[in-house]
Amino acid sequence: MSNAPTARPQVVFACRKNGGRSVISRLLTQHYAGDAVVALSAGTDPGDQIHPEVARVLEDLGLDTSGEAPKHLTREMIAASDLAITLGCGEECPYVPGVKYVDWPVDDPKGQDDATVRRIVADLDVRVRALVAELAPGRALPPSLLAPDSVQQP
Repeated sequence: MSNAPTARPQVVFACRKNGGRSVISRLLTQHYAGDAVVALSAGTDPGDQIHPEVARVLEDLGLDTSGEAPKHLTREMIAASDLAITLGCGEECPYVPGVKYVDWPVDDPKGQDDATVRRIVADLDVRVRALVAELAPGRALPPSLLAPDSVQQP
């Protein structure tokens, strides 16, 4: 019997409104992992829309946010996942035994200026790239979307 996984790993990114951090994380995971990882995002108290400042920065980086809409985080969504990454939903996030939880303490981009949102995206970019390398070890990662900005100018 092979030790190779029979299904793609699934990760759910959870925050309160599902309009910022969880959406950024899901779109970055989808960008870097392609079809090697299933990435979901949801919120414990979903808002009406993706935060406009988040959509603007992600679109500037080439990530399409047009298909994103806040969704309610359910126990079933977590139970179907291999990993739940929490981004500010704290104790409101349902606990499902057997699912690995990881908390990423990342600032909330809601209402922030583009430079701050871009810094938050850069933080999540590093975390997501490491996560994809862990979940899909054989996958060659494309260059970071933020690589040109990471070069220090003299």
